[in-house]
Amino acid sequence: MFIVLLKFSENKSKAGELMKGHKEWIGKGFADGVFLLVGSLQPNLGGSVVAHNTSLDELQNRVNEDPFVAENVVTAEILEITPSKADERLNFLVG
Repeated sequence: MFIVLLKFSENKSKAGELMKGHKEWIGKGFADGVFLLVGSLQPNLGGSVVAHNTSLDELQNRVNEDPFVAENVVTAEILEITPSKADERLNFLVG
């Protein structure tokens, strides 16, 4: 399981013009069964993604395809988590 932190960088002002492509990238992540949750980092710091069903290398490649990452609107940090215990609703995440 992974948490991706997408923190705004010096090109934050380009976010509006790249938003359509960013939303398409998010939609593809959900359609491919990799993204579980996306949301904003508060207060207005960027975004985050919870991902699974992928490897670190595959996720890094996917993150690099995000127009926000490609155009340096955000910097990406990927945190890998090995779940050991979860609420029963999230047991599918525990390997």
